[in-house]
Amino acid sequence: MKIGMITDSLGNLAFDEMLRASAELGLETLEFACGNWSSAPHIDLQAMLASAAKRKEFVAKIRDHGLTIAALNCSGNPLHPGPQGAVHHGVTQDTIRLASLMEIDRVVMMSGLPGGPGDANPNWIITDWPPECLEIQRYQWEERIIPYWRDLVAFSNNLGIHKLCLELHGHQAVYNVQTLFKLRDAVGETVGANYDPSHPLWMGADPIAAIRKLGSAIYYVHAKDTRIEPIPAGIDGTLDARPPNLYAERAWNYITLGYGHGETWWRQFCTALKQVGYDDVLSIEHEDMMLTPMEGMRKSVALLRNVAINLS
Repeated sequence: MKIGMITDSLGNLAFDEMLRASAELGLETLEFACGNWSSAPHIDLQAMLASAAKRKEFVAKIRDHGLTIAALNCSGNPLHPGPQGAVHHGVTQDTIRLASLMEIDRVVMMSGLPGGPGDANPNWIITDWPPECLEIQRYQWEERIIPYWRDLVAFSNNLGIHKLCLELHGHQAVYNVQTLFKLRDAVGETVGANYDPSHPLWMGADPIAAIRKLGSAIYYVHAKDTRIEPIPAGIDGTLDARPPNLYAERAWNYITLGYGHGETWWRQFCTALKQVGYDDVLSIEHEDMMLTPMEGMRKSVALLRNVAINLS
């Protein structure tokens, strides 16, 4: 497997500094966020769309550091019922256009989430009761989610992009294996998973079991860990809306690889991926509030390298 990262993990560094740091870390490939929920610290989406020369220079600098481009990312909510939805939809389409121009075969994103009828904001329904919950879900899927994704898949396929990799994330229509397959069954196999175990972990799923179920629907993998904090989780459960800077109080936290689950677990994770045919990129996403980005990246790369060596 190739060890890479989404470059927002070192978003504090300028582009050239990030490339030098990536080479120093021994990374092989990079994922670039193009906007929406990312500030896109290392790519100017509109400039890249407008200029073949800029695209050529961008790729050349990456190649000069011994690196490749694994994917583009446009995670956002194009289904937001307010003005933000239209903005995020535009960035989503432009990211797919850029992937096509650069011959990058996959785009990482999230499914988005609409509101219910008349809502001004998204509405994440994760229970079947009270009774209106099922009606809101029906409206969301039949009238908003599936029609939108049918159109986006057609748009993407027309540009030669056949892998839209959805991160299973909270406050999204697609947040677990069941909802991924629900969308995939409706719109086709252009939709697959960007499997990031950190989100299923706090929702109570077993990523090893999920990988076995997803199988060939896994198109990409984010390497990020979550630690369940036993005392807060024991008191309140793992549904926790406290902000990430209150990490000492939260029921769970995103954490550097190995600090939530040890090397044995990550070896099992990678073995499960290989068993279902995924032998591709592990894209590290550093969101640990307790370590600096470079320190967290060094520790994460060291763990994955050791795991990969022992798998080879």
